[in-house]
Amino acid sequence: MEKKSLSQRTADQLYSRIVAEGRFSPGEKLPGEVELAGELGVSRATLREALRTLAAQGVVEIRRGKGAFVSREVEERGDFGFGALARERVQLRDLFELRRIFEPEVARLACRRATPEELAEIVARGEAVNRCILAGEDRTQADQDFHTAIVRAAHNEFFSRLMPVISQAVSGAITSGGHARELAEDTLRDHALLLDFFRKRDEAGAGYAMAIHMRHAVDVMDLGEN
Repeated sequence: MEKKSLSQRTADQLYSRIVAEGRFSPGEKLPGEVELAGELGVSRATLREALRTLAAQGVVEIRRGKGAFVSREVEERGDFGFGALARERVQLRDLFELRRIFEPEVARLACRRATPEELAEIVARGEAVNRCILAGEDRTQADQDFHTAIVRAAHNEFFSRLMPVISQAVSGAITSGGHARELAEDTLRDHALLLDFFRKRDEAGAGYAMAIHMRHAVDVMDLGEN
């Protein structure tokens, strides 16, 4: 089974402290690097990587020369009740049910609305996921970046607020149990189809491909409906 990288585990810890436990308020500055790295038992380099992950999810804001601050959007988003997905099978099932409803539509909108630069970013992020899988590396961050690129290209503010949900789902799926090999194989096939439709700007095809991708994940993890 693929393991989460140390930086991803650190990001999960910080996410839990900020969103689920509410230790820090929206707009509040996080402790300095030395103090926070010491609390979490990691190096400053690992902490910085974790903070970049949370910044990409919109959970923190990194201000040059000032430090990291909790995003004010966190209060609006809440944690959606998914702070412990890797430990809660029912929540993971319900989360993928939610993803199956809205992510195919996000893919369709992204095909239609993406700028040329955003479309190139989607393709590049998708190819990065494939490289991680083929190299046997942890793909958690790359997969999150891929789905983030798609959501951003849809240009819908409320879809963007669901990014922490998607990121938690990606992380939960990759580390959920003995499904890593099957999920990786399905991801390679599904992403190849999805990227082909994105390159053609075939929004109907992209929607179908994303629906298939979600269906495969649900089937492999045996998260079928009750």
